[in-house]
Amino acid sequence: MSTKIGEEYQSILDNANNLRWEIGEGFHDSLMESLYADASEIAGKAVSFKGLKPKYDFDRTIDKIVTSKWLGFPIMFLLLALVFWLTVQGANYPSRLLSSLLLDTIHPVLKNFSLIIGVPSWLAGVLIDGGYLAVAWVVAVMLPPMAIFFPMFTLLEDFGYLPRVAFNMDSLFRRAGAHGKQALTMSMGFGCNAAGVVATRIIDSPRERLIAIITNNFSLCNGRWPTQILIASIFIGGVVPAHLAGLVSAAAVVAIALLGIFLSLAVSWGLSKTLLKGEASAFSLELPPYRPPRILQTLYTSLIDRTVFVLWRAIVFAFPAGLVIWIVANVYIGDLSLAEHFIEWTNPFGWFIGLNGVILLAYIIAIPANEIVIPTVLMLTVLSTRLGDIGAGAGIMFELDSVTSTAQILEAGGWTLLTGINLMLFSLLHNPCSTTIYTIYKETGSIKWTTISTFLPIIMGLLVCFFVAQFWFLFSGI
Repeated sequence: MSTKIGEEYQSILDNANNLRWEIGEGFHDSLMESLYADASEIAGKAVSFKGLKPKYDFDRTIDKIVTSKWLGFPIMFLLLALVFWLTVQGANYPSRLLSSLLLDTIHPVLKNFSLIIGVPSWLAGVLIDGGYLAVAWVVAVMLPPMAIFFPMFTLLEDFGYLPRVAFNMDSLFRRAGAHGKQALTMSMGFGCNAAGVVATRIIDSPRERLIAIITNNFSLCNGRWPTQILIASIFIGGVVPAHLAGLVSAAAVVAIALLGIFLSLAVSWGLSKTLLKGEASAFSLELPPYRPPRILQTLYTSLIDRTVFVLWRAIVFAFPAGLVIWIVANVYIGDLSLAEHFIEWTNPFGWFIGLNGVILLAYIIAIPANEIVIPTVLMLTVLSTRLGDIGAGAGIMFELDSVTSTAQILEAGGWTLLTGINLMLFSLLHNPCSTTIYTIYKETGSIKWTTISTFLPIIMGLLVCFFVAQFWFLFSGI
């Protein structure tokens, strides 16, 4: 460094230190940044790299790509889409195996054993056809996706990519009055909303943590993916040529997921301007270096701390839901079961908002676990339409291997394209499952915030379905 430039560099530093001494710790940050920027520029002029090759920086090279203005978001969405696709595709086979074991093998064994030891039929129905089947469905549908999604999510976390996701999303969440780390908790919610709520512990600000907790339900959890995929395949894919059905159905599901992200930002903004007023706190994120994932620790963290923890809570709540399913389908008042009375009573309102009484009852019964929505819908549809040759009896949940057979049952129950669209919307916008509700209460310790988190999405869901239905009726001439 030449004497002249060195003296100029030292003069700027001395001025900066004198300014700090004169006006104290509260000196203006922007002025200091400007002074140090000038010093850095002078230092750059003084240092020559001629004949030297700059050292290759692996982390910086990757960050220029994954956090760039134009490539950051596409890479993020493609990577998360890949994780979701691997989760859905990878879970199909183990889910079928578990379903075959728990439903086709163990369930008949339990029924036969109850007959041998003389258990009353009503008690066997409540415990085996009700409680056991609900738990079996939850395990078969919920365990494989979580066992795939959580390890992959943890691998991305260990590798160091998830902090880059938070970096990319920070500006969007700050504009919404929320915290950039909410992007991480939102992503975790795509696996399980209860786990996403627990993940909000990484947010230090109590106000912003509450916003993240309240809005986490807008992330489609793995219990809702099967409903989205099945309904999209039947009703959305059914209105286009066969060679486009798969692509259009997948696009519809992705659109619902993106709508959830948009609503998460919109509701975060609304909360930050009303109930949880305040400005977004400074998000100083030091991007960690990329490192090889620790496989054993990843498996333990994802399978024990997350998968087993969340699954156990779901099982605890699913068993009583199964009892309720059997009771409402087998306890009669007059010629109709309790379920049929409720369906007939709520059908007019359900039709008014583009749904039906079967869907409303199914979502009330399935509060403990979203995984049992489709089996419950099929069982209630068969019950209410008197399709006696399908299923295994009143109050016994079932699912069909054929999408065509499922579509025929739903169409026999009066379902239309509007019903399918609004069910997909209502699947996104309804109350959290009981596991998530309990987790929200444990994390907040507040009945007030738990109540808001529970009823805000369902009110939004009913309003959205109402407006979609009225728009549909207006333009279809009904």
